[in-house]
Amino acid sequence: MRILLLGGDGFLGRHASAVLRSLPGATVLTAGRRPAHDLRLDLGTAQAGPLGEELAALAPDVVVNFAGAVAGSAVKLAEVNARGPAVLCEALSLGAPKARLVHIGSAGEYGVCAEGESLTEQADARPVGVYGATKLAGSLAVAGSALDAVVLRVFNPVGPGAPAGSLPGRLAAELRRVAPEGADGVVTVGDLSAYRDFVDARDVARAVGLAVAADGPLPRVLNLASGRARPVRAIADGLVAASGFTGRIDESGAGSERSAGVSWQQADVSAAARELGWHPETDLADTLRDLWLDTAGPAPAPVVA
Repeated sequence: MRILLLGGDGFLGRHASAVLRSLPGATVLTAGRRPAHDLRLDLGTAQAGPLGEELAALAPDVVVNFAGAVAGSAVKLAEVNARGPAVLCEALSLGAPKARLVHIGSAGEYGVCAEGESLTEQADARPVGVYGATKLAGSLAVAGSALDAVVLRVFNPVGPGAPAGSLPGRLAAELRRVAPEGADGVVTVGDLSAYRDFVDARDVARAVGLAVAADGPLPRVLNLASGRARPVRAIADGLVAASGFTGRIDESGAGSERSAGVSWQQADVSAAARELGWHPETDLADTLRDLWLDTAGPAPAPVVA
């Protein structure tokens, strides 16, 4: 089985790469902007015709797309998150129409969720902000294509290697920075009272492997999450416990614009259990401990929630 992995250099992509390479009989090819990849590709600027020819030459059985942008201008977000998947689908229809496409979506596509409710894949998508809207556009392009395709909507991924741009990654780096100050150390974050559904990146990677290897077509969209909403404050509490930090967490800082306006999100993951035999296995405390112990953690940076 020939698997073409896009975005394998990113946080989730690196975890998925290890799982994909362990699949029996798998040959993993990579695509990205660096020369070291099997396919030089920037989905933000790619053209469907030439890309289709390159895909025909590579002859993948499966394409896994982690490529995406979480920050930047509206133009950049639209190019990578919306246009990119649409171009990829057209190119696959031209050059590798029988290949399965596993596309990584985001909980940001759903937007606001009523407190206490769980989002199923049939829930109305009402994204808040440009990021969620562009991710939704890309997922709609995949789900509406004639390809053998599935969108894995990942909720809030956490784990070793969490990027410095995420709250867990920034908070871990800041705890390292102020740890020598002991009880006098202060880490300033934004309001941590919102609820999110956190999922271990390694559990996401397992689900990707199951989707790649699944027999027969899959539903167009599957949620990947823990199925349990937790206060964002649980991330701080877990990292404090893992690090032994004795100082203070101050929530008076600026919050995340991308997360503003969504106070509650929780996923229904029963479809992924039914269709893939997948269940989240890693407890959040273990996830945060492993993030803290990860020696390749992000460099210190200012923290905002």
